[in-house]
Amino acid sequence: MYHISRQIYRELAGDLRDEDREHVLRACEATVDRLVNDRHYFARPSQTLFSEIRWRFPLGAQRRVFAVIDRRLRETRAYLESSNDAMVELTGTAPTCRATTRRAGLCSHSPDPRTGYCRWHSHLVEDERLALAA
Repeated sequence: MYHISRQIYRELAGDLRDEDREHVLRACEATVDRLVNDRHYFARPSQTLFSEIRWRFPLGAQRRVFAVIDRRLRETRAYLESSNDAMVELTGTAPTCRATTRRAGLCSHSPDPRTGYCRWHSHLVEDERLALAA
């Protein structure tokens, strides 16, 4: 997972002063960590990261900074939504369904990587396009 945040950092590091490097790296790591572990509840990761680090870059570089962040985080989200194996590869744990059972336990079935719900809980999908595609 950290290779993704380091990739973003390496592309942006050329425009940074030495005292800003660690803050940008930590912000990239935190954003990628949240995207990987909590992507269904993280609506705009690109804007979140950009708003946290943009003041550390010169004004002329900010358009490129946002483009790099947005491209890398979109690639990461697409990779995570491609299969459950991607989640296992990045975190080391198998994903489980986001729903809870009637007995207040977590559902243990394997989810659809796009929605986070298993086929028994697919009715909980809020986005109509994802529900129709499944």
